[in-house]
Amino acid sequence: MDIGNAWNVALKDFKIYTRKPSVIYATVAMPLIVGVVFPLILDYSLHKSAKALSAARAPGLMDAFSIWFVIGAAVIPTAIASYSLVGEKMQKSLEPMLATPMSDGDILLGKTISALLLPVAALYAGSISYMALMDYFTRGTLGYYYYPNWHIGAILLAAPLAALLSVEVNVVISSRMTDVRSAQQTGVLLMLPFIGLFLASEVGLFVMNDTDLTILAGALAAISVGTFFVAKATFQREEILTRWR
Repeated sequence: MDIGNAWNVALKDFKIYTRKPSVIYATVAMPLIVGVVFPLILDYSLHKSAKALSAARAPGLMDAFSIWFVIGAAVIPTAIASYSLVGEKMQKSLEPMLATPMSDGDILLGKTISALLLPVAALYAGSISYMALMDYFTRGTLGYYYYPNWHIGAILLAAPLAALLSVEVNVVISSRMTDVRSAQQTGVLLMLPFIGLFLASEVGLFVMNDTDLTILAGALAAISVGTFFVAKATFQREEILTRWR
């Protein structure tokens, strides 16, 4: 693979996304909601609720809220990655790119880069807001600053890998679909396993601790690498050019 070719593909995609404000809004909304709304919920539970949350229970709730960054990472790239091939086909900009001598790996890598950078930036911006507001609201109750700690570190390791897996799966889906909405609806199903893990931890089937999150990050990394090579092996530009006419 040629990183220069891949970056050219990514730059072209960036120009397309900047002309689609709705895609940008959909990408940044969830990390900002988690980063701002969840700390406000905790502040209400600590100081304003009739049944105030105890200092002993606050850290557990903060850790539970932070897992939504991993869940969000599986969702937020969908708007961009699903548009990756279907949207370009609709805009009549896909055929010239597929007709170039760039390899399938170059094209897939470029589209992965373009769909990954903005969601990861939004995730980290949301996490900074989350940590700052959580520390601000809980410092008086806990007597110390809870963040940063290894738990949020594991979250910030797992979340980009979840986003990477989401991008690769959605690029594959996009290459098989002929409608942007169908591609998005299919791609968003990837969040269901992560929500399942979250609910299982909340009902006590297991504890989503730092070790579990680190193992999850390792598993996501291995699956993402495998998914990229599967995508490369199944990506057929000739089929896309002829089947979508």
